[in-house]
Amino acid sequence: MVTPDTEKRVPWNGASRIRGTDWRPQLPDEAKNEVAGRRESATISIVLVDDHEVIRSALRVLLDAEPEFEVVAEGGDAETGLRHVGGHKPDVLILDLNLPGISGLEAIPSILERSPKTKIVVLTMGDKLASVREALQAGVHGYILKEAAQEDLVQAVRLASQGRRYVQPTLGARMAAEPESSPGDLSGRETEVLQLIALGHTNQEISDQLHLSVRTIESNRANIHSKLGLSHRSELVRYAIENNLINLEGETS
Repeated sequence: MVTPDTEKRVPWNGASRIRGTDWRPQLPDEAKNEVAGRRESATISIVLVDDHEVIRSALRVLLDAEPEFEVVAEGGDAETGLRHVGGHKPDVLILDLNLPGISGLEAIPSILERSPKTKIVVLTMGDKLASVREALQAGVHGYILKEAAQEDLVQAVRLASQGRRYVQPTLGARMAAEPESSPGDLSGRETEVLQLIALGHTNQEISDQLHLSVRTIESNRANIHSKLGLSHRSELVRYAIENNLINLEGETS
């Protein structure tokens, strides 16, 4: 895991770049000419998948400023991303997890099946460690938060294209400080689902909170019942309390 120098970092937040009536970020003419002139020498092809067009436009400006990067396609949902990945076989896919329809996390296996050599860098708002660990276990090579510095994303793309992994340093520090340990041999995601079940949330509510499909939540729920040998919600509530997963005030631990 690489930890870059954290001094003099500038957040890349695309929204802060928008000015005037034309909200799309624009490169100066001389920069556009420079980018066009070096396309033939670009070595890292990139597909962007994010449901916010403003974010995609800002990302293009950031990535086009790097001589070896070339954004070959973009999309606003997982299905479009899958088509672009299948068609372009990019070196790197920059993927948001919170997408309409199929979530980015759920799409990862299909993406890697269509283009096994494509390296995935997650760029998302979700900072829950269960999501980070699940994404890494699914095969992504980078995990960056949208609040991160520009250098973090650029570094993640470069390292991913080389087959190396990169997790944003703040997340990496949290993962080291909070090693994964779940009761009953549950995965981190299953523990998270169990906590929400014990707090009385329905499958649909859990799906909305975790940005996963109801079918995925149902599968996690079935695994929980099987691993713990418990059949009823009241038993799950008792188990969660006894294992300090929730407290008596109804908060997750």
